[in-house]
Order: sequence, then C-alpha cells, then structure tokens
Amino acid sequence: MHVLLFDDPAIRPHLLPFTFTRPVAALRCGILTIAEKWQHRLSQTVGYLTEPYLQAKFPAGSTQGPALVINGAVCPDDVLVRQVQALQAGEALFCDQTLVAAHLADATQVAELIQEGFQKTRDVVEPVTVIREVWHLFLRNGAEIRRDFDLLTKGRQSEPVGDAHTIVYAPENVFIEPGVKIRAAILNAENGPIYLGKNSQVHEGAIISGPLALCEGSHINAGAKMRGDNTVGPFSKVGGEVGNSILLGYSNKGHDGYLGNSVIGEWCNLGADTNTSNLKNNYAPVKIWSHSAGRFVNTGQTFCGLMMGDHSKCGINTMFNTGTVVGVGANIFGAGFPRTFIPSFSWGGAAGFETFKLPKVKEVAERVMARRQLTYDQTEQGIMQHVYEATAKDRVWEKVAHAAPEAGVEL
Repeated sequence: MHVLLFDDPAIRPHLLPFTFTRPVAALRCGILTIAEKWQHRLSQTVGYLTEPYLQAKFPAGSTQGPALVINGAVCPDDVLVRQVQALQAGEALFCDQTLVAAHLADATQVAELIQEGFQKTRDVVEPVTVIREVWHLFLRNGAEIRRDFDLLTKGRQSEPVGDAHTIVYAPENVFIEPGVKIRAAILNAENGPIYLGKNSQVHEGAIISGPLALCEGSHINAGAKMRGDNTVGPFSKVGGEVGNSILLGYSNKGHDGYLGNSVIGEWCNLGADTNTSNLKNNYAPVKIWSHSAGRFVNTGQTFCGLMMGDHSKCGINTMFNTGTVVGVGANIFGAGFPRTFIPSFSWGGAAGFETFKLPKVKEVAERVMARRQLTYDQTEQGIMQHVYEATAKDRVWEKVAHAAPEAGVEL
C-alpha cells in the first residue's frame, strides 16, 4: 500500500517561510524530518502530496491503487502508527477537527475523498503532536529528539567515544554512529539523549548538553556551547552558543554569537558574531510576522528568536531582534537592528532594502551548493522563481519604485 503525506491547507500557510521551499512533512523536528519518522515506523518509502511547483523535487510516486494518506504535520508515535495501520478502506482518523490519516481504496481520488468526507471516522486514542506554527518546531524539538533517539537506536550498539580526553556523563544516553570523530569535548546526556550521526565531528572544547541531534556529516566547532534541545541538520557547521534551536540542514553558524529558540532553513549562513534576541526586555509574549495573516501575530511565547528561510545569509555582527522572520533568499548586512520582518529576496539591512534579483541569487546558490557537491539545477531554480513571484507583494519598496510620478510619489 502506498503512503502519501499531504500538506494540510489549514496548516501549511502558517509554516511559511519554511514551506515555501518544501512540503510540511519535509520539515525537521527532532533528529528526523516528519517524513523520515513515518518511513522508519511504517518501514516503507513515502510520497508527498504538496504544491504543484514543489512536486518535481518532492514526488508523490505512484498514486494508483489503495493508499494511506497522512497529514504531513503530524509526528508519529507507536500508538498513532498502530491506529493508522488498523484503518480499513474508507475510514479516516481525526484529532478534534484535524484529519490525521485516511485509508483510500483508490488514491487517484484523494482530493475528492478528502473534500467530500469518509464512510467512517475514528478519533485518536491519545493526543497527537501536530506542527501547526513555526515556533512549534523548536517547542517540540526536545521531545522529538527523545522519541527519534529511541526509534533509531533500539536494539543497536553505539560506537565507542574513542577519545581519552572527552568527558561523558550518562553514557547510556549517548549514541554514536559510524565515522564520528570526537576530540576533547564534554558530552552531558543527563538531561536528555545525545545523538551523533554518521561521519559527524565534535571538535576540541565543545560543551554539549542533551537533548541534541547532530546529523550526518555535520560539525560542532571548537569551543561551542550547545545548551540543549538542539538539532544540527545534515552537513551543517555550528559554533558559539546555541539553545533550543534547529538548523534544517546544509547551513552554517560557524562562529561565536548566540542563537536561541530559532529555526534556520537550508543553505543559510550566519556571519561571525551574529546574535539573536529570544527574550523581550519587558518579558512580554513575542509577536512574529505571519505570512498567512499578513501581519504580526502573538506567539504566546516568552522565548522566540529567529525564523530564517532557505538560502538566506547575514553578515558579521548582525543583530536580530526578538521574533525576527526572514524569508527565502535574503541577504542581510550592516550596522543596527534590521526590521523584524525581512521579506524574501531582500538585500540590505537597518538602513533599508532593495531587491536581491534572481540572477544574483543564482550565482550565490551555485557557489554555495557546489561546496556540498550539489547543483542548483532547473528544479531548484523553478522553486525559487515561484517563491520570488509569490513574495513580490511583501517587498514594498518595489511598489514605490514602480509608482508613477504623477501619483505623487517621489522616485
């Protein structure tokens, strides 16, 4: 039976800017992406039902015959997986008003069936974890690291630390995949597990508190302070001080500076001594920009840092205020605090922005991806073209630049 993870139209817009460039199920929370969690638990590959412009990179696979369709925002656990597997043809599983999963006899009719209803519905027996807002990613990260750790390490033997100068607390909560290199570090897993992925490296003097996920090929640089509930996605580099944050993958925060309660997309780079504020001076709940609402919304959270979309970069000594949202393909530099919403394809900083044009974006992306032996191919370019056009309304300076002089606007 095919497994298809669908983007819930009531949820996907709330997860922008990250879902500009990926389906909901391709978001990483814990060690694994949501799709990878389902793949491991169901022991089969999954397809994506997402926006047409993303489908080439994230294919659905075969949609012929019966299928399980599963909400891509739902993180599985053992109880939920058993309920999903027990669904009969025509049955659907709900958590309150949210469709969690359904068993379709004919997957080609997925859109019509979801809209028109099901022969029989069931309710989940226990509350499920649903990633509905961008800040849910870091809020749920510690719990998801623990859950993924148990999933990935069950019945397996960890590689040894292999370094006499590394100190390990609660070694039973540390799992090391093949190819890992550790030198003179402190690993404290007393408060949560530490997972070191294949061919990752922990450099001299790094201090790591669990829960922590260091994914394949990634580095924790010398002297880094990882304060817990952190995920460093594959092929990334992290230094400085980091707390309760996620790097989705292929991104670098290689130097000193603080990153807290934040989510960083793929192909991002934070310049040396970049700092994020995650707490307002008056301790008030943090408001952040919502792409779906077109305004700032209250997160209800006292701590909330930086949300940065894919392919965005910032220069040295950049200061991000509490609850800053940066779109896709932005380039930020200069003194002072930039605005707390930086639209996609912005170029500039506190002194103002202009548009980072697609040809220049392409030049940078080609160089950056080549460093990881990947290409900025036509599929990637097509996604960026779509996002560029979809976010034009956010770049308000373009409207001013194109306004007619007779309309009373100075050019």
